[in-house]
Amino acid sequence: MMKHGLTEKDVGILKFVSKHEGFSGILKERYSDFVVHEISKEGTVLHLDDLSVPVDSEDPPLDVSEVLTEEQKKQLEDLQQFKNKEGTVSLEVLEDTKEKRTLLHQAVKSLFPGLETKTEEREGRRFIVAYHAAGKKALAELRTAPAPRKHSWPKSRGNFCHCTLYKENKDTMEAINVLSKFLRQGCPASFVIKPNLISYMGTKDKRAITVQRIAVQKITAQRLSHLNTCLMNFKLGNFSYQKHPLKLGELQGNHFTVVIRNISGSNEQVELAMVSLRETGFINYYGMQRFGTTAVPTYQVGRAILQGNWKEVIDLILKPRPGAEKGYLVQCREEWARSQDPEAALRKLPVKRCVEGQLLRGLSSYGKNNIIAAFGIIPRNNRLMYIHSYQSYLWNNLVSRRIEEFGLKAVPGDLVLRGATAEPLSESEVADYSIHDVVMPLPGFDVIYPTHTIGDGYKEMMEADNLDINNMRHKIRDYSLSGAYRKIITRPQDVSWEVISYDDLKIPLVHTDVEKLEGKLPPVYPKEGKYRALRMEFSLPPSCYATMAIREVLKMDTSIKNQTQLNTVWLR
Repeated sequence: MMKHGLTEKDVGILKFVSKHEGFSGILKERYSDFVVHEISKEGTVLHLDDLSVPVDSEDPPLDVSEVLTEEQKKQLEDLQQFKNKEGTVSLEVLEDTKEKRTLLHQAVKSLFPGLETKTEEREGRRFIVAYHAAGKKALAELRTAPAPRKHSWPKSRGNFCHCTLYKENKDTMEAINVLSKFLRQGCPASFVIKPNLISYMGTKDKRAITVQRIAVQKITAQRLSHLNTCLMNFKLGNFSYQKHPLKLGELQGNHFTVVIRNISGSNEQVELAMVSLRETGFINYYGMQRFGTTAVPTYQVGRAILQGNWKEVIDLILKPRPGAEKGYLVQCREEWARSQDPEAALRKLPVKRCVEGQLLRGLSSYGKNNIIAAFGIIPRNNRLMYIHSYQSYLWNNLVSRRIEEFGLKAVPGDLVLRGATAEPLSESEVADYSIHDVVMPLPGFDVIYPTHTIGDGYKEMMEADNLDINNMRHKIRDYSLSGAYRKIITRPQDVSWEVISYDDLKIPLVHTDVEKLEGKLPPVYPKEGKYRALRMEFSLPPSCYATMAIREVLKMDTSIKNQTQLNTVWLR
């Protein structure tokens, strides 16, 4: 794949702001070399430092699901769904104690919404008898209830359990899908915990260790904490109940701890590079993650959507492509190219949740003559990702052109924000502003453009793509772009760094939250070693890419393609 992957030049990432000499290094050689901590809207850097569960007398014991056999769960599920003709299920209490009876009552009521229980004695033996508390009308509501038992959720407790999610080498959506799947385990099939009941403030990198807040609707801290015993590369903690979910963008930013291994630069070079990063900053390019990792960039799909070229959209997403992919995806693409049969191609996919699987399901349901509806099956955020990628592609290219033409100073015609409104600078105003104040627009119907030559550049690039910059309202409302403004240069906060030595290529060089919780000591660096690494820390606002800050320090291509080549050369 990397032979055919994107480079920075392919997506308009061309310029640097600093004057120091660059040096080489390996970025994300280990995923633990890239650690991200979310910064809350109050400005607190979030850490996982408390695994305790808030004391709540309303919570049932954790082992409620374990007191029922699989056969009993099946009988109770049939009863819950009115498949049981008798109308009751009797569970014999073999160890007849008050505690055991209480546990059985709680297990039935918490795992099977809509069922009530009572105790009966028959011929000297005790039974817990389950029966329906409501008629069939209530069943549909219960099937999608966001909690084990709506009416049992205490009114005094907030409906959302907020917690800190620590994850390793998984992206945010993958983590949320795993959490929702494991929260269903031990529950009846009708019990639904949809991923959209889990909210968060921002998505985090996959190849990294990340720490962020999530909120889960009407799931107890006790149940969430129980996942720590059965999930690998995840930890949940710092629990609290709140009345509200989390919203995208509701954070102040992210704090990064990054290790660049096997650096070639001298200590003086490193010093110059890091001082420049702290004092001048870096070009606020959209990073390579924005454009996908395969030979078909996401911005090309976005361009086809905006053009209304739906056949090309399908072709770009489903066609065979050069480079390494998972075997089943290769087979799926080959089948589609050969037969154009969505059902045949879908059968090649063991995992149907990927974009390709969702699109093929849509084509199977709506037919190849209704591509718009078929494409609409893909979740909205994923669809919008494509057109946002196209906006980002234009922005990167035009910012590079802006810096090439006018350098690192504010000039007449540049845009600056006054409040939430962008206005062009006049000749008399330029002296009052610096490059750090200048913004460039992401194209849309609700933005203005620079009044110098770069404004014309937007029009020219879009005309070359058969798009009209003055008509950004799409006939499908979801794909209408209002636009936004983004600063050209970003200056990181809380910048610090050190050059460290190490001998073992596999040794961790960052002390993680989980290691601290487990009482593990921080890594000890020898004064001299075979290899040198740059360990840096800095904070960035939302939607800024740490890889672009690192690029400015190293002055080298941060694409996966280039980093893979560096890794390959180093490990020979």
